[in-house]
Amino acid sequence: MTIEYRWADGNYDRLPALATELVRLPAAVILATGTTAAALAAKGATTTIPIVFTTAGDPVKEGLVQSLSRPGGNVTGVSFQNNQTGSKRLELLREIVPNAMLVGYLVNPANPNTPSEIADVTNAARVLERQIQVVNASSERGIDEAFATFAQQKVGAVVVGSDGFFVAQGKQLEPISKLLTGHDQL
Repeated sequence: MTIEYRWADGNYDRLPALATELVRLPAAVILATGTTAAALAAKGATTTIPIVFTTAGDPVKEGLVQSLSRPGGNVTGVSFQNNQTGSKRLELLREIVPNAMLVGYLVNPANPNTPSEIADVTNAARVLERQIQVVNASSERGIDEAFATFAQQKVGAVVVGSDGFFVAQGKQLEPISKLLTGHDQL
């Protein structure tokens, strides 16, 4: 058995080409992990090679499968649906930083789960009587610009969206959040 892997380094626009590379090998099965975008890229590259995904979103809503009980086609997998945890993170943030009335929310616009994450956090903010400042970032420079915007807007805290790109940029996010004197990151 040979395992070939590809990594987009958080650059979602690279995913279709990487999926096509795997199809051309040809792969016996494709495991698309980390993001719905990876699974969608694999699905777009082949209708015959089996695709197994792990995702944080709703695979039916995102167009990966026809239904959870009968996925259909060549795609199946597991969903952790953690894009619905933004509201819980906001609740925890309120406990940790109770005076933060304006909260920054950093999201990756290239992630197909972003709209549902924003809706979840926006609804939670309304219930928790907080305001949300949503800022997009899909590059290292974008992260720097986002935190500059958060500092300019004087947000009291920052929540980072569920996205593999942000996980990969953890070393960049940590020192930036520390620069925001009096601001915390969750």
